[in-house]
Amino acid sequence: MATGQLFSKTTQALFYNYKQLPIQRMLDFDFLCGRETPSVAGIINPGSEGFQKLFFGQEEIAIPVHSTIESACAAHPTADVFINFASFRSAAASSMSALKQPTIKVAAIIAEGVPESDAKQLIAYAKANNKVVIGPATVGGIQAGAFKIGDTAGTIDNIIQCKLYRPGSVGFVSKSGGMSNELYNTIARVTGGIYEGIAIGGDVFPGSTLSDHVLRFNNIPQVKMVVVLGELGGRDEYSLVEALKQGKINKPVVAWVSGTCATLFKSEVQFGHAGAKSGGEMESAQAKNQALRDAGAVVPTSYEAFEGAIKDAFEKLVEAGKTTPVKEITPPQIPEDLSTAIKSGKVRAPTHIISTISDDRGEEPCYAGVPMSSIVEQGLGVADVISLLWFKRSLPRYCTRFIENCVMLCADHGPCVSGAHNSIVTSRAGKDLVSCLVSGLLTIGPRFGGAIDDAARYFKDAYDKGLTPYEFVESMKKMGIRVPGIGHRIKRGDNRDKRVELLQHYARENFPSVKYMEYAVEVETYTLSKANNLVLNVDGAIGSLFLDLLAGSGMFTKPEIDEIVEIGYLNGLFVLARSIGLIGHTFDQKRLKQPLYRHPWEDVLYTK
Repeated sequence: MATGQLFSKTTQALFYNYKQLPIQRMLDFDFLCGRETPSVAGIINPGSEGFQKLFFGQEEIAIPVHSTIESACAAHPTADVFINFASFRSAAASSMSALKQPTIKVAAIIAEGVPESDAKQLIAYAKANNKVVIGPATVGGIQAGAFKIGDTAGTIDNIIQCKLYRPGSVGFVSKSGGMSNELYNTIARVTGGIYEGIAIGGDVFPGSTLSDHVLRFNNIPQVKMVVVLGELGGRDEYSLVEALKQGKINKPVVAWVSGTCATLFKSEVQFGHAGAKSGGEMESAQAKNQALRDAGAVVPTSYEAFEGAIKDAFEKLVEAGKTTPVKEITPPQIPEDLSTAIKSGKVRAPTHIISTISDDRGEEPCYAGVPMSSIVEQGLGVADVISLLWFKRSLPRYCTRFIENCVMLCADHGPCVSGAHNSIVTSRAGKDLVSCLVSGLLTIGPRFGGAIDDAARYFKDAYDKGLTPYEFVESMKKMGIRVPGIGHRIKRGDNRDKRVELLQHYARENFPSVKYMEYAVEVETYTLSKANNLVLNVDGAIGSLFLDLLAGSGMFTKPEIDEIVEIGYLNGLFVLARSIGLIGHTFDQKRLKQPLYRHPWEDVLYTK
């Protein structure tokens, strides 16, 4: 066991099993104490590597994350404290691995219920190698104004109230971590405050004992008096009794062993900790308190009198000139996390993204305010989801069926169109699905698919202005613009596109009005008089019919329709639909195990 001070203002630790809150509390304590460097040198998270972002005051820092204890110790040779937040199942093995590293001097084991046989092995190894184990079942320890382990002393508000941001002159050791916070506060009220505090842990076999730490305190010049809080069960306190009797401790010791109420119970009672269970008269709180009193410790008559006894002992030291009251300092203000400040109403932070179509903050995601479970329970389809996410309203069934028809009819148009060709070539190059899909989607534009938007824009503008088909077509010709939605490479006036006919038939049967479609048909009649291939294609059919859907449903205002057309909603249908086919072509090529594609020489005109 170490004979003097365990920690200092430059102590650094390795934190095992990443826990954001206790690490951030350590860093906030560092800032509060005016440390120049963070107390957490590295994080060990088995299976993970990289960095973890945390705050050191107002500065955001990146703390290295290591996958093994060995690599962390090698990377941070000055870190000599190992803080273990592993579960009780793995805490012993990881702690032993850490103790075997030459750089680690102190291991704090937070887990409760570590198997007793494992705990004994850890204790034996630590003693044989002059190392210190704090715990198991501990909240840790603290050196005021210098270093703290994990959640020791609780919140920053509690740390400030207990004046732990600067050193006092009292050494404190306890079995109970929870009671430590209470005593830190008590000691701060009636003395100059804590210099070092340790919670040894509540398991039956703690890695270090009360007397181990009291003897250390006796060797630390800055510690002028010692406060001990024991509890019934076990015989740890008797080693302290022996040390007092042998004169090994020459500083005032104020002690109390809790659990005196156990005598009021007719049967044996377990008090929280595994070790807090009286196994006979000598292990009772009364017997321990009397033994400590007889050995020379100041032991009050009750816990209620504990504070007064601590105060009296400190005042006697002041009167004797052995210590002086600590000059108070004002600790720096710890910046508050934005999320906490927002919840408490202290700040107003502007958002960076606005969303009006979906919300996943509740028990289940909602699309335009409609819970996902409701969508499924009502038997709605993909087109209903499109209507909610794209148009922010539930469209009538005839509208969503039309959308479904468009998606099905536009899903694919063979392997030779530019989008499918690109996806096929990319797939044969061995690329992943997303790369293949994107390579095909990037060809969508004015000449492939994108004509749906333009068809809707130009047909709408011409119809709304009252242009005759002749006036519309000839005005486009004068501008040097081909009429979007008119013309096909294969289809002719006497061999029309079946997809166009299906959509037109559906609309005539179900839409309240098809004025834009009929106008497109009139334009087609005129263009066919010029050339037999200038037929209304699927882009033109969808573009004109979507105008009828928007106008005829009565659910959209004129400005809303203008905005939908201008933004490019209609082309979204083609992108969505064609993605199905592009993915299909990608899978098809991979399934066929096709080799890398190389375009044949004979299909290239080489010219100067």
